[in-house]
Amino acid sequence: MNRRRAKILVACCIVLCGWAMRPALPAQQSAKPAPPAAPQDPTAARFSFAGDAAQIPAVFLRNLIFMPVRLNGGKPVLFELDSAAAKCAVDRKVAGDTASNALQYAVLALPGVQLPVITLPVISRDDFAQQVGQPYQGTLGRDFFDRVVVGIDYHRQTVQLYDPSVFTYSGQGKSFPLTFAGPVPLIRAKFEVSGHRSLSADFAVDTALDSGVIFYRGFTDSERISAAHFKSEPASYPEVDGGAKLFLGRLKTFQIGPYQLEEIVGDFTQEKTKAGADKNIAGAIGSNFLRRFTVIFDFPHQRVILDPNVQLNHDTNEDMSGLSIIAKGPNLKVFEVVAVQPGTPAARAGIVPGDVIAGIGDDAAADLTLSAVRDLFRQIGYQYKVLIDRKGQTITVSMQMRRRI
Repeated sequence: MNRRRAKILVACCIVLCGWAMRPALPAQQSAKPAPPAAPQDPTAARFSFAGDAAQIPAVFLRNLIFMPVRLNGGKPVLFELDSAAAKCAVDRKVAGDTASNALQYAVLALPGVQLPVITLPVISRDDFAQQVGQPYQGTLGRDFFDRVVVGIDYHRQTVQLYDPSVFTYSGQGKSFPLTFAGPVPLIRAKFEVSGHRSLSADFAVDTALDSGVIFYRGFTDSERISAAHFKSEPASYPEVDGGAKLFLGRLKTFQIGPYQLEEIVGDFTQEKTKAGADKNIAGAIGSNFLRRFTVIFDFPHQRVILDPNVQLNHDTNEDMSGLSIIAKGPNLKVFEVVAVQPGTPAARAGIVPGDVIAGIGDDAAADLTLSAVRDLFRQIGYQYKVLIDRKGQTITVSMQMRRRI
């Protein structure tokens, strides 16, 4: 090796040794800083397996919907799906021994999705079981609907939840804008009653209302709509305003977008309630109307999608007996009559308030539910042998169901 090559080799060795012996740079100087992680909403719905949808094995009680929920990992209970409720809430018994009016940082777990709730109100609804025939255990309200898209197929009795950040709709249904009065969603509808011009107005959309279309007294007074304008019948239902007086009347038309129904029954409240205080809200559309559609509540995008099913033009039968009934007793199997409308099959049969229905036809009360009893009394043309317990005395009466309006 000549002298020149030797000098080059020595110089390279010195450079390499210097590089190897350099001080280590601090970690933050060795690479570019990582961009900050996108902030996550701590209350966002969390779908299982990084998914974006879940099908819920809901329980349909007539047209009311109850969803299986585990509160903080507890046993499953049934929360009512209530699109008009201000907030999710839990029954005090389900919440456990607590004197507090709210649970902090609760988790509501449904099959396939979890919903963290920073503050979950703890309430009691003692009249719920009597009116509905199902113990009250909780409510899925506005803060639930705000965080998931809720699809309800009333015909197949299924409920699906979707992640609103990726949800798209490609079906044949029609989308309608929602506005809100506080927590309550409103949809625009057009209707006509006999002796009155056609009117357009906002209606609340209420999945927890087991009625078709209800009109509030404040609105009907302002528009001068009364029973004098068309044939009407008195009524009262324990689950509607606690049994406040109503009158029933058939609407000439009721229309949402392209979906027009004719001669459906409207319930007209006679009491001035808090719900009907706003004269700009005509009333409420309940589950007995919504059942005609697959309904997709997309609160995050302020819309509702209606896709008609085979029940679209099927008439909705109201109670034909004239009875208002509640459920009592430890198993809600004591069906007590709380009101009887004059001139109805029940009144002609001699049934009076305070009577207890002990059986209908071949079915004992122990084999029925409140919902089943009400359904039987909505069947036109049927004649029932009804077993009555009147203060310990057993009486058998006959009632022929007929259309009242």
